Amino acid sequence: MARQILLVEDTQSLAMVYQAVLKKNAFKVEQAKSLFEARSAIAKRNFDIVLLDLMLPDGDGMDVIAEILTDSAESKVIVITANGSINRAIDAMRLGAFDYLVKPFDEKRLIRAVRNAEKTLANANTSFQPLAPNKTGFKEFIGLSPAMMAIYKMINNIGRSSATVFITGESGTGKEVAAQSIHAVSGRAKGPFVPLNCGAIPADLLESEVFGHLKGSFTGAIADKKGAAAMASGGTLFLDEVCEMDLALQTKLLRFLETSKIQPVGATAQVAVDVRILCATNRDPEEEVRKGRFREDLYYRLHVVPIHMPALRERRQDILAIAEAKLNEFAAEEGKAFNRFSDEVKEQLFTLNWPGNVRQLLNVIRNVVVLNDGDTVTMEMLPIEVDNMRREAGTAFDTDKEKASDAMSSVSPPAAFIEKTMAEMEREFVEATIEHCGGSVPRAAIILDVSPSTIYRKREAWKTS
Repeated sequence: MARQILLVEDTQSLAMVYQAVLKKNAFKVEQAKSLFEARSAIAKRNFDIVLLDLMLPDGDGMDVIAEILTDSAESKVIVITANGSINRAIDAMRLGAFDYLVKPFDEKRLIRAVRNAEKTLANANTSFQPLAPNKTGFKEFIGLSPAMMAIYKMINNIGRSSATVFITGESGTGKEVAAQSIHAVSGRAKGPFVPLNCGAIPADLLESEVFGHLKGSFTGAIADKKGAAAMASGGTLFLDEVCEMDLALQTKLLRFLETSKIQPVGATAQVAVDVRILCATNRDPEEEVRKGRFREDLYYRLHVVPIHMPALRERRQDILAIAEAKLNEFAAEEGKAFNRFSDEVKEQLFTLNWPGNVRQLLNVIRNVVVLNDGDTVTMEMLPIEVDNMRREAGTAFDTDKEKASDAMSSVSPPAAFIEKTMAEMEREFVEATIEHCGGSVPRAAIILDVSPSTIYRKREAWKTS
């Protein structure tokens, strides 16, 4: 069945051209010349695809995007904007638009955008699988902190789109895991996921790795080679550390994004590929643009949907969940009996800032499992880097204690403790302090000037009393 398309375009000459191209490709097209006519048409029926010019005589096309997606969540909106207004097109994508076209565009670009939208609609009920977090996390992620729940929601929403995604965050925060998760919940999940670390490949070989090469095109090219873009056709290409690309290759990447065609090194003809681009960097991309190391037009083309992965210290409540899950996993792999951490080790893992994020935490746990034996991880088993982090964090912990003590000093005297036993007063005051610290035993221990293990032992005793 032919897809129903609403074309919202007030320039009649352009509208006639677009309609002729679409009808030639077996699409049914209805035209609206203004926002008023577009709203009237949408009120009467649902359209599969809406081609929406952003400059209309009675208002801004941006104003109707949310209305379209509210009335018909499955509709795909492709916005049309003038050359030089790409920022508005990106804003439209962030509002939920599926794709954008920058005037002037040719027939092939128009049909490619519509076909991609059509393909996504066809896969909507089978390939797109929005997922709910499980009891430990989401896909390969572990953690149910508010920061990560927001990431999971964003990944599910992005799965509905074909938009380019730019993932930022410190090293070790899980940028590639995020890219894999986006691919897994998208309409391209059955296609290949091809990761390429742009920072790990010499600059003179990177073009060949991305676009491929022909035999004899340079010294050492002893056979034809498919590049990552061609291998990812039908699926997702993940460009990690994309800011490491030199400017010449950035130009070719931009051309590829605009045309969906690649030209292998040594080839004379271009080849069309169907691929979605996800990219990541641990640098500040805007700073790279300001310093002239990253093309501004490429940045705006890639930075359609940004995701910033939180550092581990910003989702501290996930640390022990990650540590315990990976302890069991690594112990099984190494044939060891480890199944728990001592209270003192839990305190250390929780309170450290982990500059290397999840990757560093996993390295520490792997080190412990490989080099030690037992069922409980104790302080003596932790590698020297943990001692180094603890010393570096000492000043910060002293500051936290001062701030927490100042906060507690404003609390009124606990009149409710009158006529209670010393044990009852201690229990209630400790529990109140923990609550004041958002449930953090190590933070409460700083205020109470005791070891976290003391609090853990007391709470265990209170459970049985």
